[in-house]
Amino acid sequence: MARLVKKEYKAPLEIKAGTKSIWICMCGLSGNQPFCDKSHKKAANEDNKIYVYENEGNRIEVKNWEECYNDT
Repeated sequence: MARLVKKEYKAPLEIKAGTKSIWICMCGLSGNQPFCDKSHKKAANEDNKIYVYENEGNRIEVKNWEECYNDT
C-alpha cells in the first residue's frame, strides 16, 4: 500500500557507539530503513512544498496536501 509520509528532516541522525557511528534515516527516503543510504540528498534543495518521490527518484510536487490529508 502506498502512503504519503510527511518528513521535514533533510539529513540523517548520527548515533555514536564508542568510536563507531550509525546513521539513522530521518527523511523517510532510504531504501534501507531505518539506516541512511544517502537518499536524503534528493531532498537537499526542497523548499516549503510537499513532494512525493517515485521509485526511480523522480520528484512530484503535491499541490493539494490539505485536501489529501482531510479526506480521511
